[in-house]
Amino acid sequence: MTNANREKYLEKVKHLRLIDDIFFNICFDDNIKCMNLLLRIILNNRNISVIKVTTQKTMPNLYGRGVRFDVLATDGKQFFECEVQRSDEGANPRRTRFHVSMIDSREVAKGTKFKELPEIYVIFITENDVWGNGLPLYHVKKTIAENGKSFDDGTHAVYVNGAYRDDSDIGKLMHDFFCEDPDDMYFEDLKNTAKIFKGTEGGRNTMCNAIEDLVVAERAESEAKGRAEGRAEGKKETRIESIKNIMRNFNVTAEKAMQALEIPADERAIYLPLILN
Repeated sequence: MTNANREKYLEKVKHLRLIDDIFFNICFDDNIKCMNLLLRIILNNRNISVIKVTTQKTMPNLYGRGVRFDVLATDGKQFFECEVQRSDEGANPRRTRFHVSMIDSREVAKGTKFKELPEIYVIFITENDVWGNGLPLYHVKKTIAENGKSFDDGTHAVYVNGAYRDDSDIGKLMHDFFCEDPDDMYFEDLKNTAKIFKGTEGGRNTMCNAIEDLVVAERAESEAKGRAEGRAEGKKETRIESIKNIMRNFNVTAEKAMQALEIPADERAIYLPLILN
C-alpha cells in the first residue's frame, strides 16, 4: 500500500458508518457483545445470547448462484443473518427467500428431521424506509390466505427502517448506525468498537487493508468484465463478417444467412441493423 493510498483510505475511514457494509462487517466480526445488542433490540428479546458471529461468510452453490452474508450468527439453536442495505433494491423480498434456502442447505446437518429445522431470522437494516409507512420495524409473517392463521415454517424476515429516529432503543440504534464520530453514539459497545477501528493505529490499519482489498477485488472484477465484453464484441464482429460473406457468395438475404449460421432467432435483431449499415 502506497503512502498516497493510505492517506486516501484514512480519509474514507473517517466518514464510514455502520450502515456501510465494509465498516459493519469489520466491527461485527466475532463481536458477540455488539451482535447480542443488535439482535436483542431488533427482535425485542433480551434472552438472545449468540455464541458465534462471522462476517462476509461465503456460501458457494454447486448448482447455481452462491451467496455472501454480511453477518451470520447463531446461538446454537437458531440462525440470525443480518444485512445492511444502502440501496432499496438490495432489500428485494425474494432475496430473503434465497438467503434462507442457502442457510438451510449449508448449515443444517444431514439427516435432520423437518420438525427439528432451526428458526432462521433474516434481518435487513435499510438506509431508507423501503416500505414507506414510517414504522421502525417491519416483521414479515406467513399466513394461510383463507383463514388468516399463521403458517409457521420457522423462517422470519425483519426489515429495519434506518431512517427512523426517536428515544426508543431502536431509534437510538439507528442513530448510531449513521454516526461518523463514535463519540456521538448512544450504545457503549458500538461506540467502543467503532473507536478501535477509527481511533487506534491497529484499527485504522485493519480498515485501510480492508478498503485496499475491496479496491483490488473491484478492479479485478471490472477488468474481467471488460475482457468478457471484449470477447463478446469480437465474436459479434466475426459473426457479422460471416453473415456478409454468406450473403455475398450465395446471394441470399441476411435472414437466410443467419439461419445457415444457426444464429438463435432472438439474437438476429441485434445483427440485422449492423449488417445493413
